[in-house]
Amino acid sequence: MKKTITTALLAILTLGASAQIKSEVSETVELMSILSRTAGFQEFSDDLAGQYSKDTEAWFAKYGEHPTVAYYKDIRAKYGIGYERVTNMAVHLDIDKGKVKLVGDRAELGNSGWQNVDLDEFVKRLNMFYADTHFHEFFEQHKPFYDEFLKTYDSYVMGYLHPEWFGRFYNGSEPTGQFRLIIGFTYGTTNNSASRQLPGQPREVFAVCGYNLNPSTGRLLFDTSLPLHEFNHSFVNPLLDKAENARTMQEVGTGLFKLSQSVMEQLHYNDWHIVINESLVRAAVIVYFYEHGYDKFAVNTLTIGTLGKGFPWMLDVVTALRFYSAHRDQYPTLNDFYPEIARCLNKYIEDRNGSFRSLSQSGDS
Repeated sequence: MKKTITTALLAILTLGASAQIKSEVSETVELMSILSRTAGFQEFSDDLAGQYSKDTEAWFAKYGEHPTVAYYKDIRAKYGIGYERVTNMAVHLDIDKGKVKLVGDRAELGNSGWQNVDLDEFVKRLNMFYADTHFHEFFEQHKPFYDEFLKTYDSYVMGYLHPEWFGRFYNGSEPTGQFRLIIGFTYGTTNNSASRQLPGQPREVFAVCGYNLNPSTGRLLFDTSLPLHEFNHSFVNPLLDKAENARTMQEVGTGLFKLSQSVMEQLHYNDWHIVINESLVRAAVIVYFYEHGYDKFAVNTLTIGTLGKGFPWMLDVVTALRFYSAHRDQYPTLNDFYPEIARCLNKYIEDRNGSFRSLSQSGDS
């Protein structure tokens, strides 16, 4: 995506080598998120970017009735396009000589919620929006703003990111892909993961993290756990995609979802698959912090970011993953340890249900 990225020095992670990641801005990420905002998608409509939010509204509000916007609303209603599906489309787009085009394997989009959409028709209409709104002019006008923030973000966050950990933790080897951290300046509190495979290139895993200001103070917010969280999704989610692991985890995941259903639905986690993946990702971030000596980050993430957000079983999962990390001779990969995670969570459910029964019987007496 040569013309969609303003920062250079992208890290290619090869066997036995670590890399320095630099944050980026992507024109296609901004295009998809601003189109989503213009179409009224709630997840991209928070005004948390200060002057940038005002500029976006001033430029694009008059296009609310654009034919592409109407079409986009329609496919959202029919096929549930939103959140990470917007991001997955964005990373499978490129802009070449003023034209938006698809790149990579179309099947990857089919596997991420776009399977029922006519992709050629979507790209055709996206090009209409891109041209009619003079989107590239808007993007170029804000390059100084993007670049200034990216420099600040790197100084606060990048020193805590060690991409070589992911391959070692999940597979016992160095990663052979490319890590990309993109700031979504219209994302607000939305953060997503995505991945793509271009022909003849290392696989790319993306963390797209929202830019947002504290609404009370106007100060920039930096959360080191967010890119780690999204990068972990690219390793955790494929484990549950395996049929054997899904069979192992279905009953457990359903039980966990029932225990915290009201909270999960508020977070838009509407089925047990998401609950399992979110549980493992959040636990993996905490283990990452502990293994790099960032104990304060680990404790804050555990207490505020997990136990305080509807994941009361998190300490059990963290304990299990730390056991896994200490017994790699017995469990070479996290996939090998997956049945043990299911057993750990099942025990949590049994203990919790047992406590409920005891309280109920005590109340009856």
